[in-house]
Amino acid sequence: MYEYIKGKIDFVGPEYIVLENNGIGYQIKTPNPFSFSSYAGQDIAVFIYQYVREDIISLYGFRSREEKALFTMLLNVSGIGPKGALAILATGEPSQVINAIEEEDESFLVKFPGVGKKTARQMILDLKGKLQNLMPDFFPNLFTAEEDEKKQMGDLELEEALLALSALGYSEKEIKKITPSLKREQLTTDEYIKLALKLLLK
Repeated sequence: MYEYIKGKIDFVGPEYIVLENNGIGYQIKTPNPFSFSSYAGQDIAVFIYQYVREDIISLYGFRSREEKALFTMLLNVSGIGPKGALAILATGEPSQVINAIEEEDESFLVKFPGVGKKTARQMILDLKGKLQNLMPDFFPNLFTAEEDEKKQMGDLELEEALLALSALGYSEKEIKKITPSLKREQLTTDEYIKLALKLLLK
């Protein structure tokens, strides 16, 4: 139904953003909501996937058509729902996921929340050979605004990142294991999340 919605970022939380367009605030779940933080109050385009089930109507948002396409293809894999697909995309590096599928690297895929050996094998069976044309144009710069200067981060940004990891499905035990490494850094919430995901996927 929707290709994209263009509007202003009104709210950013651990699980979703709110995009305001013509007086309507759209609640949109994204792989890493805090990646939108630096665009608060600015006009941006978010590519939309509308997920409809008997008791659920949700909007999922992405920075590019390619990212949206990968999300859609992941949903077609048995055992992967929207939450699982978002967790996979939250690494910020879809090319790693695509490479893992093409190389049949099950050990990499099972590191994502909710992905066991059976689901990893199903991802490879269903998607191998169908993703190569998504790679060249991943994450084109859809935002006209320049990146804001990095601000000094404190406990709030780290706390937001940990909440986002929990929302993606990582356990308290997994999060506690990497927290000391995160505390040694001074990063934005988005950067904390990306670093955390790299550590979790090692």
